[in-house]
Amino acid sequence: MAASLAFSRLLSSTVAATSTTASASLFPPKTISSTLSSKSSLAPASLKFNLRRPKPIKFSTNSTKSTISASISVGDKLPEATFSYLDEAGEVKTVTVSDLTKGKKAIFFAVPGAFTPTCSQKHVPGFVEKSAELKSKGVDAIACISVNDAFVMKAWKDNLNVKDEVLLLSDGNLTFTKAIGAELDLTDKPVGLGVRSRRYALLAEDGIVKVLNLEEGGAFTFSGAEDLLKLL
Repeated sequence: MAASLAFSRLLSSTVAATSTTASASLFPPKTISSTLSSKSSLAPASLKFNLRRPKPIKFSTNSTKSTISASISVGDKLPEATFSYLDEAGEVKTVTVSDLTKGKKAIFFAVPGAFTPTCSQKHVPGFVEKSAELKSKGVDAIACISVNDAFVMKAWKDNLNVKDEVLLLSDGNLTFTKAIGAELDLTDKPVGLGVRSRRYALLAEDGIVKVLNLEEGGAFTFSGAEDLLKLL
């Protein structure tokens, strides 16, 4: 009887072990490597990235939170300065801020450099295209200002086929650019631009600044012809 009972217990133990082994083979335990493998296979589908393109910092006459500033602001009188240009005969001529603004409504827009891509493809052509509309709104003069010399500005004018829609003026010594605090130091760039002007567009009436849109460096976001046209 005792031998029979011992044999019965041995048989039960063997069956239980067999059952455990079979169960283990059907449901293998999760290991760290298998868990990581499983999660990594799901990662691309389960992870969502909320990427936001950083907005360019802007200075506008209706913004008080901009980090960009200039020596001049809305309500100020434009400083006197003399610009140069070449007439159709190739003779060097000059014109002053007073000549362009006294008793008139004038738009000055500045570019970092003649023949540079954005300036040549968008900024100047935009004002040329909209010059008639701007003048129909009472604008007497539209002038593009750059720190390039008058000879470069004349070559650029001819290259863009600009007639009398826009004046391309040289502020070669940065007299006006520095006076309004719009100089842009690019001496650390490999292109060799040196010190230039930040891009901006301003509207002045009788020499008083009414609108000033000053871009961050050479960015082109709200200093175009369309932007000023909306404000007239």
